[in-house]
Amino acid sequence: MRFGCQTYTWLMSGEKYKGRVPHILRVARDAHFAGLEPEVVMLGALSDPSKMSEALAATGMELGAVCLVEDWTQERETEMERAAADRYIQFLTHFPGCMFVLCQMPGKDRRSLSERQRNLLDCVNAIALRAAGNGVPCSYHPNSPEGSIFRTAEDYEILLNGLEPEVIGFAPDVGHIARGGMDPAAILRKYRERVNHVHFKDINADGQWARMGRGTIDFPRIVSDLHKSGFGGWVMIEDESTQAESDPDASTVENGSYVRDVLAPLCLGCAGTAPTAFQQDGQ
Repeated sequence: MRFGCQTYTWLMSGEKYKGRVPHILRVARDAHFAGLEPEVVMLGALSDPSKMSEALAATGMELGAVCLVEDWTQERETEMERAAADRYIQFLTHFPGCMFVLCQMPGKDRRSLSERQRNLLDCVNAIALRAAGNGVPCSYHPNSPEGSIFRTAEDYEILLNGLEPEVIGFAPDVGHIARGGMDPAAILRKYRERVNHVHFKDINADGQWARMGRGTIDFPRIVSDLHKSGFGGWVMIEDESTQAESDPDASTVENGSYVRDVLAPLCLGCAGTAPTAFQQDGQ
């Protein structure tokens, strides 16, 4: 199990950090994270795989995943959606093992829910099939705004029954799960065989995003469960608290300390896991 950062923590600041993935890599490295999951809108010049490789080499970081967010509301991908997906499938062929995470942009409401769910599943399964044909692993990440079409326990049943297990996995986000009225630990246990990528963020009892370790999510329990189950993928930290919005760099350092001090020790004994990634210099 390895811990990294998702760039939405910086994307909440608007345009300020777009194209500044080298800066984000340095911050994440100095916070003792092992890798990064950028959304494609953040990449800028690093959408060139050779430039991304240079940035990773300069920081000693890994590219754990790349996240593509699209609407996928039609029965098939639009020309623009297909072009974007294919562009980043080709990009990821330069980074073997890097996860292609697909996430739908939430709508304004949940009208025509069954139709929209079917359309989304058809689109992401088609993308995942093309990705698999190029040796790129794929995962789907549901979210929880009011207009999200996969946000409740019933929705998750439809989602996991509709995703093609041969080509696409499940990327649960424990904060979105809790916001959808579910128990994150229970959901991860229920669908563990499908989980190939994980997002962590914390949430308060009132549904507001919280600083990591200060909300209601039982991260130690979830990490212990994942470790015992043999999970060997990435856990990406995605802080959406108001503190992270105002100062994503400082929040990342704070989150790194929490992971290093509280979560990483729970993975001791697992080769290539977070404790190695979180070793202090000289240890």
